[in-house]
Amino acid sequence: MTEIVGIDLGTTNSLCAVFRDGQPQLIPNPHGEFLTPSVVGILENGQVVVGAPARELRITRPERCRATFKRDMGSGRQVLIGRQTFSAVELSSLVLRSLKEDAESFLKQPVHEAVITVPAYFNDLQRKATRQAGEMAGLRVRRIINEPTAAALTYGFHDRTSDKKLLVIDLGGGTFDVTLMEVFDGTLEIISTAGESHLGGEDFTDALAASVLRGRNLDLEVVEDESPLLVSRLRQECEQAKRRLQTKEEVWIRIPDRKGHVGDNDPHSAVRVTREGFIQATKSLMERLKEPIRRVLRDGQSGPGDLDEVILVGGATRMLVLRQFVTDFFQREPQCRHNPDEVVALGAAVQAALMADDPALGDMVMTDVCPFTLGVEICRRFGDRHNDGYFSPIIHRNTTIPVSREEAYFTIEPNQDEVMFNIYQGEGRKVKDNLKLGELRVKGVPPGPAGQQVNVRFTYDLNGLLEVEARVPQTGKMFKTLLVNNVSLTGAELQAAIARMQALKSCPRDEVANRQLLLFAEKLVGEVNKEERRGLEQALDQFEQALDERDRGQFQHTRQGLLLVLESLGFRYEENRGYEDHDAGDHGDKKTDK
Repeated sequence: MTEIVGIDLGTTNSLCAVFRDGQPQLIPNPHGEFLTPSVVGILENGQVVVGAPARELRITRPERCRATFKRDMGSGRQVLIGRQTFSAVELSSLVLRSLKEDAESFLKQPVHEAVITVPAYFNDLQRKATRQAGEMAGLRVRRIINEPTAAALTYGFHDRTSDKKLLVIDLGGGTFDVTLMEVFDGTLEIISTAGESHLGGEDFTDALAASVLRGRNLDLEVVEDESPLLVSRLRQECEQAKRRLQTKEEVWIRIPDRKGHVGDNDPHSAVRVTREGFIQATKSLMERLKEPIRRVLRDGQSGPGDLDEVILVGGATRMLVLRQFVTDFFQREPQCRHNPDEVVALGAAVQAALMADDPALGDMVMTDVCPFTLGVEICRRFGDRHNDGYFSPIIHRNTTIPVSREEAYFTIEPNQDEVMFNIYQGEGRKVKDNLKLGELRVKGVPPGPAGQQVNVRFTYDLNGLLEVEARVPQTGKMFKTLLVNNVSLTGAELQAAIARMQALKSCPRDEVANRQLLLFAEKLVGEVNKEERRGLEQALDQFEQALDERDRGQFQHTRQGLLLVLESLGFRYEENRGYEDHDAGDHGDKKTDK
């Protein structure tokens, strides 16, 4: 049996790990290092170089290499290296292929399968692009998981007996994530997540470089266009200065000439930067960190005082300015018990071991959430006009997955026999601010006045499969589409995943015992007095609403409430022993569709 490796495909550096002998362990590259720079270069003879050799080209021949292309995943953008053009997917596949070869050399066997991590706030297109990069590298991507989730798996694996609430702050080279979670009884439960996919340590380096050039009345972007060697060397100087400021109050940054050369003895070719100066240069970036943190706490209904630990992940969290910001914000020192550069790859290996049912993990369980809201486009009526382009959520962000949710929508015109459901992901009130994932056309709606009902159900699983079903209640006709954006499954596995989804869709109204209970209670309405009738009808109304909303949690509560009301009135109902809990989650208000 071949190993499933865990890969942290990073903006600045990438790592590979494997779970062996009861522990996750990192895999070294040919240079004996665990970190492989996420840089791809093309030599004059056409040879492709990846990692450290390509990183050197970034300084001496910037036109012959590319870095930070992870930020372009899912965008379709093409970049020129030498005379060849590449997409971010192709460049990422070259990094993944290098990691795959390193793993095969280390494990002394072929490697065909991997778990790859992505920022929690990557959208579906970015996740799909990551999967495609893995497949192009010759890997079957068993799962795409969120980076802070992987980091939490590392902490959870080494501290499985804990009972605590954690906040993971993950600031890497190009992305920022915040995740709130709980660890208890060997279970790691993700509560909420938020972040930015274009904010990381590289931005802090660029902000320092821009500040240095502004001091000489120069603009970073203009200078980069005119003198790329100057800017590439300056970025290297600023990166080193950023690291030295972790321990020093001030540093000197050498200013290269237009050919990228620096002079050690020329006092006019260097500028002094203090720690306070770096704080001022990056102040706007620090402000951008606040909103995702506040959002994740709001979504998780928690405050800073509810946390047991704040954990730092990602190489950029080594910056003193970041650690001071976290300390001030939460009024406590953040924790960093594991190497922040390595913890995500190690967690990916733990996830791979969970998928392989490794006995060393015992009963360890992990839950995750849907990082974005999923829904459909609707029309809204204002006065006598219908306006389209509005977003109607069906599965809200930070809902625990797997999950199945349903909403009812209605036609807006008389004799409308067809409805098109455009499917979106995002948080915007209007669909123009969100990402379109697909569409589902419903035909054969019976003729009649406006307001004919169509039920739409979203089912989302751990593999990133989104199944969208639409049902016309009057005819029973079903329409469905499966959006496979984040997952690489065999035909049999895909069918198994779909079968598992069916278990999420059990509707309480469809169960015989619940229909019988409803009829039983309705018959009793006419047998009780006026005061008793009011309470019984209220319990019945709540029970019927729960039946229609397909919210299993609310349904169980209201069903028990109805049984208690009946018992208080002297009526006993024998419950159905065959009842099983299949549905999950909250349910929003009904919306009007176009």
